[in-house]
Amino acid sequence: MEQFTRLTGVAAPLSLINVDTDMIIPKQFLKTIERTGLGKHLFSEMRYDDNGNERPEFVLNQPAYRAAQILVAGDNFGCGSSREHAPWAILDFGIRCVVAESFADIFYNNCFKNGILPIKLPASQVALLMDDAQRGANATITIDLPAQEISGPDGGKIHFEIDPFRKHCLIEGLDDIGLTLQNVTAIEKFEKKSAQSRPWL
Repeated sequence: MEQFTRLTGVAAPLSLINVDTDMIIPKQFLKTIERTGLGKHLFSEMRYDDNGNERPEFVLNQPAYRAAQILVAGDNFGCGSSREHAPWAILDFGIRCVVAESFADIFYNNCFKNGILPIKLPASQVALLMDDAQRGANATITIDLPAQEISGPDGGKIHFEIDPFRKHCLIEGLDDIGLTLQNVTAIEKFEKKSAQSRPWL
């Protein structure tokens, strides 16, 4: 998993509330177990019309936000059915951080497991970042995970809270497999001892 320490990039504003996982990645794109290639289907029903043409009014289709790495969203982001494809699609598009007032629990947990930083903030602070994001590509935002700080284009700073263990995993780039492999020496020692004491297994 790619490490997350400090990110400076364009933030795209998506002021909708209750954006569910089917809006993030519609069900017809869940047939794959590959993590790549899903970015083109992110927010598919909002990004494209019935003929597959881009809707120019949708934020990620606008020139200023095509390379957005941060998403400032409305309340209750990621609600609905459980699907890991949702963070996969967000990450594959290039977004590494989502800021919202609240997230659905399963989506929130899946973000950390896939190298995405979900940040919960009070509504007033989300509104400030939403205003910053609406300025377009000329107003970038910096996310400093070690300092737990967001810096706006005008120099203002917002502190955010995060679970220390999840923070450690993101900074070190450790998913569940990576965490397990940190104990590979002990695992190999156990397996060797087990094979000697119980050769019939």
